[in-house]
Amino acid sequence: MELKEYLNRGVSPFHVVKEATEVLKKEGFTEVALGDGQALEPGKGYFMCPYPSSFFAFRVDPKKAGMQIAMAHTDWPSFLLKPNPEMPEGVYLRVNTEPYGGMLKHTWFDRPLGLAGRVLLKNDSDVFSPKEVLFDSEEPWFVIPSLAPHLDREIETEKIDPQKVMLPLYGIKMAPDPRCIAPVKTEEQIVPTLLEKVAEKLHVAADQILSYTLYLYNTDPAQEVGTEGELLLSPRIDNVASVAALTEAILQTQGSRAGISLIACFDNEEIGSRTKQGADSGLLKDVAEDIYRRLGKADRMTEEYACSMMLSVDGAHGVHPNYREKSDTTATVVLGSGVVLKSSASQRYVTDAKAAAVVKGLCEKFGIRLQEQANRSGAPGGQTLGPIASSYLPILAADLGIPMLAMHSARELASLPDCEELERLVRVFLSEE
Repeated sequence: MELKEYLNRGVSPFHVVKEATEVLKKEGFTEVALGDGQALEPGKGYFMCPYPSSFFAFRVDPKKAGMQIAMAHTDWPSFLLKPNPEMPEGVYLRVNTEPYGGMLKHTWFDRPLGLAGRVLLKNDSDVFSPKEVLFDSEEPWFVIPSLAPHLDREIETEKIDPQKVMLPLYGIKMAPDPRCIAPVKTEEQIVPTLLEKVAEKLHVAADQILSYTLYLYNTDPAQEVGTEGELLLSPRIDNVASVAALTEAILQTQGSRAGISLIACFDNEEIGSRTKQGADSGLLKDVAEDIYRRLGKADRMTEEYACSMMLSVDGAHGVHPNYREKSDTTATVVLGSGVVLKSSASQRYVTDAKAAAVVKGLCEKFGIRLQEQANRSGAPGGQTLGPIASSYLPILAADLGIPMLAMHSARELASLPDCEELERLVRVFLSEE
């Protein structure tokens, strides 16, 4: 599947997993459950989804040692729909939301916004197993209108209060309002509540909905921009582009450099990863141990750390042409010049000298363009999956990704050639072929 399709279809972390695993199934990967004990065939592809917003895919070769792991995350900054979301006061119909992750708030105004995620329905026969369904409005149901500068001359310098000024609008009341002199409309024209619209699209009664995890998402499609079409402008590049690269790489990996070639895609990186489906849990180690048990090597796992390595694959900050002073003076990277290897004295990026040497050697051997980045001193940048995951699996690790502009904006900017280079690098890391 092309990168733009991953970006357009992956409208929630749940949909990212759905789209990636459907591609895997189509290409012959077999789904297994964590702990089910199913035997593994060398070279054959497998995947598992311990939770609906995270997944793992792998190939094995019992004759070889070690693990080659590439990781990414399935989430991005957005708005999460709160419980009891209706805010019906006045003519305008709004819903109550909460920012998820460190978004660039002003970029979300005046965008066409859809709603997607999972909905939990009643199961009268077993209340401990509610029915789970994916939901996607598929069309823009919301907008967060900005305030015209005529009404507040200081609007561009004021701090944005999301609870006050970023509540999404999804309609207007159609019932008679004594304050309006417009023609009176009939009761039949009253707009249904949001959850009634969700239920209608799911073909269920509204009272069947018990709970939900629903995010607002930008419905703008991924687009190629620039006179040569070399730039990619899209929502969710951070980090759906990395998930796409990992998925396509494991698909193309026929052999395995190590005993286990594994991609791991976690949720909740944007809020710290400290969830059961996030990297700051025992999930990765549980999956690795499960695979080793299936291979009859459970007692050798710790011994194999020495010949294992992982890549944490996430977006990197490219030098902004209008804010060059925000980047380091020498360790700078730009869009269109290849994959970025990230390092940090504080270990917010996990790369050390040996890991850097391995990545550089791979890139030199296979002709993959590589850049090196460090943050400007005093500007720490964000933490990635690398330091977190390597505290659970203490193996050699490196942080890398594609350079980006407008990271955490409602629409981000990257380079298509860089995305292609990233996929190649992950593929040769997993298989060295």
